Amino acid sequence: MTNSSSVEQPLSVLRLKKNEERRLRAGHCWIFSNEVNVKESPLSGFEPGQIIEIHDSRGKSLGTGYVNPKSLICARLINRNPSRPLSMSLLVERLKQALSIRELLYPKPYYRLVYGEADGLPGLVVDRYAGILVMQITTAGMERMKLDIVTALEKVVGPSAILLRNDNSIREMEGLDTYVETIFGEVPEKVQLEENGCPFEVSLKGGQKTGWFYDHRENRARLGKYVKDRRVLDMFSYVGGWGIQAAVAGASQVVCVDSSQMALEQLSKNSALNHVEDRVSTMQGDAFDVLKNLRDTQEKFDVVVLDPPAFIKRRKDAKKGLEAYRRLNELAMKVLAKDGILVSASCSYHLQREDLQNLLLKTSRSMGNSLSILEQGYQGPDHPMHPAIPETAYLKAIFSRILSA
Repeated sequence: MTNSSSVEQPLSVLRLKKNEERRLRAGHCWIFSNEVNVKESPLSGFEPGQIIEIHDSRGKSLGTGYVNPKSLICARLINRNPSRPLSMSLLVERLKQALSIRELLYPKPYYRLVYGEADGLPGLVVDRYAGILVMQITTAGMERMKLDIVTALEKVVGPSAILLRNDNSIREMEGLDTYVETIFGEVPEKVQLEENGCPFEVSLKGGQKTGWFYDHRENRARLGKYVKDRRVLDMFSYVGGWGIQAAVAGASQVVCVDSSQMALEQLSKNSALNHVEDRVSTMQGDAFDVLKNLRDTQEKFDVVVLDPPAFIKRRKDAKKGLEAYRRLNELAMKVLAKDGILVSASCSYHLQREDLQNLLLKTSRSMGNSLSILEQGYQGPDHPMHPAIPETAYLKAIFSRILSA
């Protein structure tokens, strides 16, 4: 593996077409292949992950970044100072910046330490579980710097182990292999984290994504005030982030539903860890089928939480995905008790917040009910939003009350 921790020779230049620098000057950091002047800087002349200097059409430097001729997003800007390309010192500086705000926000070391572009490190995600870090690399540029990133993390954080969960399908778009690797130290089969005062055990190697979803932390805390002495249904429960915290907050009964029996087995262990196993039960199955069965047996819940996977991963999936969100929320409304609370979440960037809100309104009206939005949630501050990159603002959680006519 090539490791580019220092740059001794002048960087190769990627030149843009006329006016194609406008998005970069506005704060974005992506460059698409059709924006490159391939006559003056043919993409075939670059190696995947190569560190470059980026020029506008007139030859003025816009900064430095890295390139991948195999990807639609063929380059990413890393630093607007052309004299400071991606290097060990820059990695350490950016990691220290990321760590400082997390340590201010969270009293215990359980959070997303690095969130790609929003932390100035596009193509890199790092989640922290006390002394263990789980790293995910999604671009050739960061893959090329992998060993330097590990060294920088050792210097800034001093972890006991680092696990690479490079099994994300996004890597295939960059022409990268997928793999899971413990790059140093020992990662146990299960690790414990704490969220909103509740302990959870998760599998970092075999769990979803990097093992846990820190992005909903604030939304799960927000749920607590709605569940006291109420019956709660937690759909797509995974290992119990929403449901167990609802039980800890005083819910009288919580039913957690997931398609993975393995996840539900871990959920049961987590409910015991939080001493709420007497009020938490599980159901294994497809969410749509389970909701239909609950509807048919006239089960009712005071609060329903919907936190599905992304139904719209690409723009072309929008129509089909929107229908899936509509059907899911309609079924959820049918198992809500009178004047019940629906928490509807989406991690699909291509489903805009306004579209989800309108979907909930139309669905409630089609059932003869009215909808009152109580509050809305976003991703937590350890997943900061880049104001020039709307794709970084992906998470939505709408807390609403479905009122009968």
